[in-house]
Amino acid sequence: MILVCIRLAATQSVDELYAEAKAAQSRNDLATAIEKYQQILRLSPKLGPAYNNLGALYFRQREFQKAADILEQGLKVDPAMSSASALLGISLYESGDYLRARPRLEAAVRAAPSDNNARMFLVKDLTQLGDADAAATELQQLAKRQPENQEVWYMLARLYMKLSENAMAKINAIDANSILAHQLSGEMMEAMNNYDGAVVELKKAVDMAPQKPGSHYKLGDAYLGLSQWDSAAAEYQTELTIDPANCRAQWKLGSVLNQKGGAAREALNALDKSLALCPALADARADRASALLTLGRDADALPDLEAAIKADPTEPRNHFLLAKAYRALGRSQEAQSEMQAFSKLEENARAATAERAQEVIKNKETAH
Repeated sequence: MILVCIRLAATQSVDELYAEAKAAQSRNDLATAIEKYQQILRLSPKLGPAYNNLGALYFRQREFQKAADILEQGLKVDPAMSSASALLGISLYESGDYLRARPRLEAAVRAAPSDNNARMFLVKDLTQLGDADAAATELQQLAKRQPENQEVWYMLARLYMKLSENAMAKINAIDANSILAHQLSGEMMEAMNNYDGAVVELKKAVDMAPQKPGSHYKLGDAYLGLSQWDSAAAEYQTELTIDPANCRAQWKLGSVLNQKGGAAREALNALDKSLALCPALADARADRASALLTLGRDADALPDLEAAIKADPTEPRNHFLLAKAYRALGRSQEAQSEMQAFSKLEENARAATAERAQEVIKNKETAH
């Protein structure tokens, strides 16, 4: 009877202390709340949730090591507390103990796959540990769950850059003067709009293996970036002697011939071949329509332009070409509508470019 009374008194005391702790939390008196939970644990050291609540309070005060210590004790009492596992992992991460944080965060994500916060900290932890592959896998899961979360896409882009750097370093370590090393270097320069540098690197790759499929095509793209039409056309034509089924080379050849002027028929022939090989190549349809308009075949251009716009409604050029076709066919109202669409898309593109330029200028001024 005496033991029952003692236990009953302890339970009543724990309940009272818990109520006092919650009241202290509600008025943001964290020190008092912490003291109450410490008293609770002295009375009931097997009470798992009390460890979780106390750990959370230490975390709020940014006392991450204390939070980690108390949460570890709580998980020994009740290993099934997934919220405590997540908070422990985050506390260890914030303490800089990335190695110990990983298994806790992984366990939390397994127990609660929808816990995006735990998954984000797992990504950060994996990144700190240098496991970019695993971090990218977790970020892809987050991107599916939160497709509008810009931070997720930012982190994924940074990880892909890191993976790219790692792969580039490995390629160079194997053989820095190989075809693939020069080709990748050229492609990276092209991506940064350094077309002169891209031409130098891609020419090295072509010289080393002039019959390798794809090499002349890539060099043609670099010349295209420099608006060197004759050189670009020559590379695409060479590519087609090596790989006649390369529909993209046929398309680019047609596009270049169309831009050179005076070669619309030759351009149309190349674009017809491209679309015969790859009917879904929307960019080739837009260029084919442009060639048809040059040849005065305005009605024939309509199906290609409609298909190109359906594939990408945000491309201003296609709306401009369609407006031109409608105007030539006397369909003035439809031409006006397409010109309005073109003007709006162009304005949006210019505004976005201007905004980025202002940000660059502002960042430079801030840096100085």
